[in-house]
Amino acid sequence: EVQLVESGGGLVQPGGSLRLSCAASGFTFGNYDMSWVRQAPGKGPEWVSTIKRGAGSTDYADSVKGRFTVSRDNAKNTLYLQMNSLNPEDTAVYYCVVTNDYWGQGTQVTVSS
Repeated sequence: EVQLVESGGGLVQPGGSLRLSCAASGFTFGNYDMSWVRQAPGKGPEWVSTIKRGAGSTDYADSVKGRFTVSRDNAKNTLYLQMNSLNPEDTAVYYCVVTNDYWGQGTQVTVSS
């Protein structure tokens, strides 16, 4: 059974940082591209970032490019998202996603003063 468990969300002031983690199980983590998707209140899902299997090349939405960094530790079956220079528009539930079919339960990120 595929399981994705996100953690690391919380309340942070504008300009602050957070690091999200996603613990994966039930599949061979290193063999799959992994993505982060977020959903803000009242809006549809927004793709944030993807890290490829193998060499681990990365891609980012323009809205987060230069501020967010995705990484993975295949030995620990864990995906990360380092988020810097956060602003209120980053407020959302952040989901870890594999194959577009499996989503975690999400972790809430709130950016507010």
